[in-house]
Amino acid sequence: IGLVQKIEEDSMRRRIYWLMPDLDSARRTMDDLLLARIEHRHIHFVGREDTDMAGLHEANVLQTSDVIRSAQMGLVLGAAVGCLAGVVAALFPVIGEPPQWGMIAVLGIVGGIFGAWASSLIGVSTPSRRLRRFEQDIERGRILLMVDVPMSRVTEIENRLQALHPEARFGGVEPGIPAFP
Repeated sequence: IGLVQKIEEDSMRRRIYWLMPDLDSARRTMDDLLLARIEHRHIHFVGREDTDMAGLHEANVLQTSDVIRSAQMGLVLGAAVGCLAGVVAALFPVIGEPPQWGMIAVLGIVGGIFGAWASSLIGVSTPSRRLRRFEQDIERGRILLMVDVPMSRVTEIENRLQALHPEARFGGVEPGIPAFP
């Protein structure tokens, strides 16, 4: 039962956003989250490009860009275009006897893969839509904390951060986060 509960807890997380006024506050907050038994891999910080984030678990491209969303959209659009091309290829084959219905599946898969790849190349350089509301604060030198916590601990962690870090500003809770970034 413990393993099942652990899997459920890990898959059902909420992302809490906090704005820290400076690096010292961010480092103290990270220490407090680790003491609260939040794993290092679930704590992410975003700062200005010229900010020395030494000692902090800096957010990666999956958390700071729209690469996931772009790849998903590219997969769907690429598969749709591939399937349409497959219908045309099936009904008007270059070689063989018509119709070749397998072309729809083949071109749909190839189109989906190509669409996801091409869109992810664009998405990796596009700032995350989820973080747009924090752009001005980050440019002013504040540090954004994104901490992914089990749903059952959201209130506990919010209260802990508020009590231990009154200098920080609560930025909201994301209703759901992807399991892997």
